[in-house]
Amino acid sequence: MYFFFASYPILGAGLKYIDDAFDEKRFSKKFAYALAPLLGVLWAYTMIISPVSATILLAILLGVLLKGKIDNIAHLVGLVIIFAIVFVAGIQLLIIPLIVLTLSALLDEVGNDYIEKKGFLNSIKVWQRFTGYFFDQRWLTKVAILALAAIGTVPIYFFLAMVLFDGAYLMVRWVSHSKEMSKPDKKKEPVVLSEC
Repeated sequence: MYFFFASYPILGAGLKYIDDAFDEKRFSKKFAYALAPLLGVLWAYTMIISPVSATILLAILLGVLLKGKIDNIAHLVGLVIIFAIVFVAGIQLLIIPLIVLTLSALLDEVGNDYIEKKGFLNSIKVWQRFTGYFFDQRWLTKVAILALAAIGTVPIYFFLAMVLFDGAYLMVRWVSHSKEMSKPDKKKEPVVLSEC
């Protein structure tokens, strides 16, 4: 149990670091390249040791894959390492929960893109702000895990592990935004009016 409380936030933070190193250019790409294989090994190991963890982490991978979010070489390297290790070592999966969680992860990604595009987080309408928060924090997958725990399919501590995963992801996002906001504004060249 305690291993998952450590590994899940590392995976979430690492995932966002690589995202923003490539997408936003706010972190070191060299470090992201070095981090990707290590993250891949940890992700695979965290899948191998538990069928429930394998189901959750595979669902997340399938969700981002189906949405086309594997869009840089570092993520691709990590993904290849995960599947190579898992293929050799083998994993056990919970099929029905895998389907439910994959759909949840995919809808989280679709919802996240939609609320970002529509600016729901900055809306004055309460329902839009709530929807924005819900998908910005990717709560659908966590709610699905909580529901599966409520019917006794998965242990409840995996809900907490997933909260830690997303919490670490969001913390790195906050650091990334802070780096962007702390950049000094480029000085504008003075406008020179030509004499008539």
